[in-house]
Amino acid sequence: MRIMRVVSALGALVIGASCAAQDTGFTAPTRAQQDALQSMLRLPAGFTIKYFATGLAGVRFMAIGADGAVYASLTRSGQVVRLADTNGDGVADTKTVVLSGLERPHGLAFHDGWFYVAQTSALVRVKLTADGAPAGVPEVLAHYTGGGNHSTRSIAFGADGKLYLTVGSSCNVCIESDSDRATVLQFDADGTHGHIFASGLRNPVGIAMEPVTKAIWVSQNERDNLEPSHEDLPPDEINILQAGGDYGWPYCYSLAGKALPNPEYHDAARCARTIPAALDLQAHSAPLGMSFLAAATMFPAEYRGDLLLAFHGSWNRSAPTGVKVVRVRVTNGRPTGYEDFITGWLMPDGTRWGRPVGVVVAADGSVLVSDDAGGAIYRVAR
Repeated sequence: MRIMRVVSALGALVIGASCAAQDTGFTAPTRAQQDALQSMLRLPAGFTIKYFATGLAGVRFMAIGADGAVYASLTRSGQVVRLADTNGDGVADTKTVVLSGLERPHGLAFHDGWFYVAQTSALVRVKLTADGAPAGVPEVLAHYTGGGNHSTRSIAFGADGKLYLTVGSSCNVCIESDSDRATVLQFDADGTHGHIFASGLRNPVGIAMEPVTKAIWVSQNERDNLEPSHEDLPPDEINILQAGGDYGWPYCYSLAGKALPNPEYHDAARCARTIPAALDLQAHSAPLGMSFLAAATMFPAEYRGDLLLAFHGSWNRSAPTGVKVVRVRVTNGRPTGYEDFITGWLMPDGTRWGRPVGVVVAADGSVLVSDDAGGAIYRVAR
């Protein structure tokens, strides 16, 4: 077990200053860009989509500050930026680097006046000033295993005030030497009492609290190269977490509500003790960020019990799949099916000009979707 409680100043960080870190070269999307976007992406009737911000290479997950500003992780460049729409037109007009020098920052969250950032091997938090600058040096709350094939770490707070953090596997299919791999960890808000909350989760990336049941949901990228039908098996997953729950990987995969043994292990008895997925998703869709729509007041009321989920898209299928945002229908606290909500990033020839990653409900009730390949954040509203 490699979860370590460490509270210390993170001196290597380069911290954005309130008066000096604003990007004066940041420009809003042009009218031509906005018009072109309307012809490239398809949504249900009655919805509009436009660029909230462009020029954000590798943008991943987002969080909304108390003042409505959008904080976004630029994982490859090791930065977190703040984007503000100061004139209320639905487009960001300022960009400020809040933190830099981070180790692959990904998940972001606000809780009790603190701003939390999940790096690939360490969780940090910092207080922010009214204009979004760090009020001091960020402190490291905990360490966990980093590196490997799946290096992103996502976070969410539950109704219990606990912080939940995803740690993906180091491999496609293997028995891990580090017990915190392929898990969701739980911490107190100050980083204490870290432990494995749920295991057997190959690469959980999206994480959110269902607003009615208060259960923690995750989206999971399942294994590759499952013969003889690797293109369509096994399904990717949505899982509803239970304390101490085992969701099967690497010994099992889930299909149609049953846990089936992976051929590398042939352990049906073990699979019988695991928890199958709450919802099967198209294999190799690469489900990432997700957000429940309870606060999405710019969406029709019939959407607000549901979930939006970003499919980043496949890499190992002859016919590419994913590269879209889907609406997951939720009934009585359970996912019951899903359907396309935003499409158009995937071209008929299999190429893609963007790849959706994160989904968050903005302060004004619209929905923001990040795109790491296109370097953009989109704003969706009725």
